Amino acid sequence: MDRGFLKAGHAPTLLAAFLYFDVSFMIWVLLGPLGIAIAHDLHLNAGQKGLLVATPVLAGAGFRVLAGGLVDVFGPRHVAIAAQLTVIIGLVLIWYLAPHTYAQMFGLAGILGIAGASFAIALPLASVWYPPHYQGTALGIAGAGNSGTALASLFAPGLAVLVGWRNVIGLATFPLICVLLLFLVLAKEPANRPPSPGLRAWGSVLGSVDSWLLMFFYSVTFGGFVGLASFLTIYFNDQYSLSPAVAGACTAFVVFVGSFVRPVGGAFADRVGGTKALIVLYAIAAFCFGIISLGLPTIYLAFPAFFFGMLTLGLGNGAVFQLVPTRFPRQVGILTGLVGMAGGVGGFYLALSLGEARQIVNSYGPGFLAFAGICLIACISVVLCHRRWMEKA
Repeated sequence: MDRGFLKAGHAPTLLAAFLYFDVSFMIWVLLGPLGIAIAHDLHLNAGQKGLLVATPVLAGAGFRVLAGGLVDVFGPRHVAIAAQLTVIIGLVLIWYLAPHTYAQMFGLAGILGIAGASFAIALPLASVWYPPHYQGTALGIAGAGNSGTALASLFAPGLAVLVGWRNVIGLATFPLICVLLLFLVLAKEPANRPPSPGLRAWGSVLGSVDSWLLMFFYSVTFGGFVGLASFLTIYFNDQYSLSPAVAGACTAFVVFVGSFVRPVGGAFADRVGGTKALIVLYAIAAFCFGIISLGLPTIYLAFPAFFFGMLTLGLGNGAVFQLVPTRFPRQVGILTGLVGMAGGVGGFYLALSLGEARQIVNSYGPGFLAFAGICLIACISVVLCHRRWMEKA
């Protein structure tokens, strides 16, 4: 790593942002890895499973907008502490009440959605410490907290078999508490934090075509990433008859890949430009998920396709967020919330569409084919966007 980067910001705060993001994302997608056990216990069909695992993703999308606004007013450190305490208390309460019906599960989904808002808190906390030419790298490192989704996939299915899925909800509070204590020690609010832009800034951001383009771009890369992270354990179990533990391990592996290449995507975008990086990545993603939509007959063929698909989406996540602070340097908190919301909406759509496709036509293929088409549309959009931005430069 560039020595200049190590000296440019505040490494303990960057580490705190990563850890907070990591455990929050682990909690955010918890219903996906637990979905097999929950569906068996509550007798859910494919459509119900899809809606249940997609709901925390949508709730997180909404909370991100609120969190982004609060960050600009109160600062990311204070908002992170408040959000983490809320999630811990909520999970303890849900564990104590022990939900036993499908309807009751949506209360848990709402609590998990608050954890999903961590995106709009951790990234501004990291961003404000680093100069423009290191934004892609800094946000990529903080954003590698996406790996928390892999931790959920790796451990939750096995724990559900050992202690029951309801007790996993209670156990999930322990890593949250440990990281909160570390966060209190490591995270520091910068003295030169930009003043709150106020409500008028929301109007100017929402009135910009560029902000909507960035929202769309992230809805594809991050939406694809988190939608798959939430749903793949169920998919591997249903499509290839893998046990919950093996399905979770397969999901964890491809999610780890997508998570930890995010800094690489940010650094690559710093070097060649975010738009150039995205053009290539969207084209590759469209190809990968188009192949997957054909219904690959064995896990040995499907796994490499998902590996490269998630690798591409992870790189794309870093590339998109290289563009956010460079194009909107004074509204990073607001735009992080809006772009993060769009990513959550994309994830909700993908997880829901896969469940509904399975329920209606008894195949996941149409859901993956539609997503491949969206990746292709995003690729064309970035080409047009690149030309327009180059003309303005």
